[in-house]
Amino acid sequence: MIYLDNNATTSVAPEVLESMLPWLGEHYGNPSGGYRFGRQARAAIDQAKEQVASLIGAHPEEIIFTSCGTESNNTALRSSLAMRPQRKAILTSTVEHSAVDEVVKFLGESGREGRFVEVDSEGHLDVDAWKESLADDQVAIASLIWANNETGVLSRMKEAAELAAKHDVYFHTDAVQAVGKIALSVKDLPIHALSMSAHKFHGPKGVGALFQNRHTRFQALLLGGGQEEKRRSGTENVAGIVGMGVAAELAADRIEHGNSVSKFRDQFESEVLRTVEGAEVNGDRDFRLPNTTNLYFPDVDGEGLLILLDEVGICCSPGSACSTGSVKPSRILKAMGQSSSRARGSVRFSLSHLTTEGEVVRAVSAIETAVRKLKVVLPSGGGRVVRGPSAE
Repeated sequence: MIYLDNNATTSVAPEVLESMLPWLGEHYGNPSGGYRFGRQARAAIDQAKEQVASLIGAHPEEIIFTSCGTESNNTALRSSLAMRPQRKAILTSTVEHSAVDEVVKFLGESGREGRFVEVDSEGHLDVDAWKESLADDQVAIASLIWANNETGVLSRMKEAAELAAKHDVYFHTDAVQAVGKIALSVKDLPIHALSMSAHKFHGPKGVGALFQNRHTRFQALLLGGGQEEKRRSGTENVAGIVGMGVAAELAADRIEHGNSVSKFRDQFESEVLRTVEGAEVNGDRDFRLPNTTNLYFPDVDGEGLLILLDEVGICCSPGSACSTGSVKPSRILKAMGQSSSRARGSVRFSLSHLTTEGEVVRAVSAIETAVRKLKVVLPSGGGRVVRGPSAE
């Protein structure tokens, strides 16, 4: 298997798995317990907070562990609105992950006003429109994705955050795809909240975190036993949290010392563009994540291409893995002004530090073969390839 879908999820690092096992076995104490057995679990959580905080330049007490990035996003958005009831608007972009996009739309149908700022063909925010949307001082929260999950394009965070600050607007960023892949610090920008998820940087699934600025008022989404300093009730997932801490430490080390992922991504991309006639990159090629490329294949059905690549053991994606079963063209590419035809003919490839040069070479060859085969079967690109019945 050649795994090129690391924006969907990543393999759990061996060091992470090893760190988790004791907390799934002999160290099963409840971290809320007042006895030594429970205090051991509490100490492990505290250490993980230090590790995660260090990755993003935060203080440990500013880290709230959650179940995933989606919960972190929901918590940040709903908390900010509760703290600013006099302001009715939520400002965001048209290229957010569904964990923000769907929440803003839902709240917009529940008496709030959702304001969606468009992006250009490169995937970059219209900063002038963002500024204009803030002008009436009715925005309670502005939320902007740090790195797009489909194209890898990095948002204009500095301009967006500083404009929000000028209007006393709570600023949140969905940094699920950015944390662990690029160097970033919450100290550099006026950020009130930041969402992240462990399984995007070689940690376990089922655990995420929310950075919540310690000087910002907050209202919990989940109420109950008052865990996480009364900010997120529910018995903590100790093993997952410990794993996230170790994954954060490993990611920080990779970022500090560099890795080959951007080199291999560029090699993969340039070879595909060279060997597949008419192939193009979607989004800004210079200002994006080091591991991601979103490629358009003219007159090719993207889902058909995925099926043929899957048959030879190559994993990739038409876009967000959180839109399982969807046959609609990418909402993100459409928001960038691309046609439905181009969106359907586009595929995301996302590498990791574990991707090898040999895998890149084999993947390029497989893509060239699959595209050629599809163009013979569907020479005009005017049909869809449907996977046959499962043999299972």
